[in-house]
Amino acid sequence: MRQRLEHWLNPIWWGHAKPPAWLQALVPIYRLGFLLARKFNSAQQPPGLQDRAIVVVGNIAVGGSGKTPLVVRLCHILLAAGLRPAVVSRGYGRKHHGLLRVTMDATAEEVGDEPLLIARRTGVPVVVAADRCAAAQVLFDSGIDVVIADDGLQHHRLPRSLEICVVDGQRDFGNGYLLPAGPLREPLQRLSEVDYMVINDGECSTADTAGAIPMQLVPGLLYALDGDTSWRLSQFAGCRVSAVAGIGNPQRFFRCLQQAGLHVSEYAFADHHAYGSEDFAAMEPELPIIMTEKDAVKCHDLKLANAWYLSVEASLPSAWESELVAKLQSSLQRQQNS
Repeated sequence: MRQRLEHWLNPIWWGHAKPPAWLQALVPIYRLGFLLARKFNSAQQPPGLQDRAIVVVGNIAVGGSGKTPLVVRLCHILLAAGLRPAVVSRGYGRKHHGLLRVTMDATAEEVGDEPLLIARRTGVPVVVAADRCAAAQVLFDSGIDVVIADDGLQHHRLPRSLEICVVDGQRDFGNGYLLPAGPLREPLQRLSEVDYMVINDGECSTADTAGAIPMQLVPGLLYALDGDTSWRLSQFAGCRVSAVAGIGNPQRFFRCLQQAGLHVSEYAFADHHAYGSEDFAAMEPELPIIMTEKDAVKCHDLKLANAWYLSVEASLPSAWESELVAKLQSSLQRQQNS
């Protein structure tokens, strides 16, 4: 059902088709509800978190924009600086709704695909909960220095030291309409409130990008889904492969493989798709299957033959990374002196 809805909405949201009048008529209702919720939740921020180092990473449009690779990179640079970071997330799509610490042997069904990926890639503590304030408090009580809130830009009950909005430079902001007529969760004016706008792979033509931080997702190694084997992506150049992507912008992944010289049969699924063996039944059995790392955390138990996932790294300006670390270190020093 969700995949069919996305298939219908995507040409409207991300293409040039004008939204139907009945969708446009719903925009003022959505905007009023959102503004009321923001005002109410902002007034409910827990005082115990007000002066804590909390970095919120999110976007103002629905769908993937590169938030998870950025969160992974932030964890790595904070660890390298001697800080103790952790991550809070809602854990989209998980079936257990209580507060949970993500363990290495957890499943995506229990904790969500992105939190599991982040925990395995970084080794930092990750807690999932609908109440991200409670999750952050648990982490700070355990001795954490900095909490990174994954996809928390609209979670206004959570205080924040810094806000980072990640923009998909290839898709921009779509047709520029608020939900449900377009992909925007908040108006474009919201960008003036964030501390940093990070543009992933491209340029943004519908908003002021002065001072925006460029980011590139750099392909890493291909890892076998059923073992420890790894190959360079270039070793698959010239091969025909079945490419699987259940992310916000599958075409970004497919283009990455094509640019590396692979001949791709595309299999796009809805973001956060829960995979079953039937999803792979129509694929040519002799072809390798290459998927995103986010998809791989949900496919390990499917016993797929000749299946691989591509790791990616977020590449950002070193000067900006140093500036971010310095800001957080200064904030922590003020906290210790108060």
